[in-house]
Amino acid sequence: MKVIVGSKNPVKSQAVENILKKIYPPQEVEVLSREVDSGVPDQPLGQDETIQGAVNRAKNAYSDEFDLSVGIESGLVPAKETITGYVDMQWCAIYDGEKVTLGVSAGFEYPPYVVGEVLNGREVGHVMDELTGVDNLGKKRGAVSFLTGGLLDRVGNSEQCVLMAMVPRINTNLYQNKVISNNRI
Repeated sequence: MKVIVGSKNPVKSQAVENILKKIYPPQEVEVLSREVDSGVPDQPLGQDETIQGAVNRAKNAYSDEFDLSVGIESGLVPAKETITGYVDMQWCAIYDGEKVTLGVSAGFEYPPYVVGEVLNGREVGHVMDELTGVDNLGKKRGAVSFLTGGLLDRVGNSEQCVLMAMVPRINTNLYQNKVISNNRI
């Protein structure tokens, strides 16, 4: 299985490799990466923009030489009842040349100062680098590691969205040609 990740961020590639090697025979998984345009602002705001960035990354990375392409995008999503009104969520889109499957990671809230700076036009990564004193924190252990005291790092958080995007691919018999009713349970 040959896979391309639409980002040169090593955390994203590592998360994809870790999950796919749990699903498929490890020796058959080859994960490569290339930088592609997400088609959304560097700091996505809102669920729609964040999902679109992930889908664009997956589709822009894809070519016939790969079985799958993967796009991962983090963004601030409005969330009522939170301290700041926003939660960071990481979306993964997996594309096979025909269909896209999506998954999302566990969300977490940034400190009010960080969200305020982002709403004033800055990127989370730059603000968190200043706050922590770690250059390129997002390409290392990630803000989530800093904020959880190391209980969850960015690779682990990214693995969540990759695994969730693989659910329909792991269970293809449950996701083929099914009609969805508008009736609520």
